[in-house]
Amino acid sequence: MQVLLFIRYINYTNRKLSHFLNGIENEDFTLHFPEKDLIKPFKNLNQSLNKVNSLIHELHLKKQAQEQFYHEILKQANIGIFAFNENGHIIYSNPTVENLLNYRPLNHIKQLRQVDEKLFSFFDNLKPFEQKLFQITNEREKKQLSIKSSTINMHKENLFLVTIQDINKELEEKETDSWIKLIKVLTHEIMNSIAPITSISESILKYYKVNNKLIPISEFDEKHIINTAKGLEIISEQGDNLMSFVRSYRTLLSVPVPEKEMVPAKTLLDNIFLLINPNNDTVKIDIEIVPENLELYIDKKQITQVLINLGKNALQSLNDQENGIIKISAGINNQDKKFIMLSDNGPGITAELMEEIFVPFFTTKTTGTGIGLSLSKQIMRLHDGTIKVHSIPNIETRFVLNF
Repeated sequence: MQVLLFIRYINYTNRKLSHFLNGIENEDFTLHFPEKDLIKPFKNLNQSLNKVNSLIHELHLKKQAQEQFYHEILKQANIGIFAFNENGHIIYSNPTVENLLNYRPLNHIKQLRQVDEKLFSFFDNLKPFEQKLFQITNEREKKQLSIKSSTINMHKENLFLVTIQDINKELEEKETDSWIKLIKVLTHEIMNSIAPITSISESILKYYKVNNKLIPISEFDEKHIINTAKGLEIISEQGDNLMSFVRSYRTLLSVPVPEKEMVPAKTLLDNIFLLINPNNDTVKIDIEIVPENLELYIDKKQITQVLINLGKNALQSLNDQENGIIKISAGINNQDKKFIMLSDNGPGITAELMEEIFVPFFTTKTTGTGIGLSLSKQIMRLHDGTIKVHSIPNIETRFVLNF
């Protein structure tokens, strides 16, 4: 009898625990076990199960409230956010995504074909931490979208988390600002060349006209001829300067499409070392490549031009400085993107100049056209890459080419 009662007790407890766990698994928190008219062990068990059930129910409500809170934040966000799995099924998308893409509801990335075939192709071949600018044009408007991706793991499933932002307004503001800066520089350069020409032309004209009448040839002397020749020489020189400026502008606008090929990073940087090596004891050039067999898909001539320009700028900044160091390194960053970095320990670039150095024809040097960095930026843009600068004066200035 005792054995039978013991088995009955065990089975009763097991059934109760099984019933309780099934209820928790199915999110059924209405379970309530009686706490009266029971022997003490069963009473204590029921009280404990009811208490655990109440605590789990409370946590579940808090989780739902938190999820609702985050859901409302995502709904109100100005940035489009959506997640999809490896099979292309869209797990979540906020209303901003549907508004930006002008398509709803979004359930699978294949639906993006109806928005733009290239957009679908981009998402179909999407890689983690990829970033791209994409333009969508329809009969009503044109949108410039900035698309960024990352990955998350939820419930043992890898998901792509994508953010989409319409940056058309920001681009227009940046474009307007760039035009204003460029026009200021163009105006400054043209006025610097034209003003002397105008002034000297007026001075020469005074030699030959008095009261708006030409003076007689009999009154000409050697002084008139000498001063006229000098004035014409200055006019010619200023004309040449203006033509050189125009040629520089044409160079900036006519960068050819890169002819890309696989180039070993070691070959590229060894050539740069030979081209910018100052052959003196004041500046040391270090080269580092990780991994050693790194290859870059680039136009070798154009990237060499960029690196020579950056190297010469670094050498000029280290003039008359002891223990000058230039470091050139190539590798792969945390986003699995290849890069080349050139840094020096010279005086650096001030915060005020940082906004100006990529503006065409802007220069702080007494010589030079001021298109070196703007041309470098143009070349990197044609390589679908970027050029970034960071400077801590007298400690480190580095330019990073990201491919």
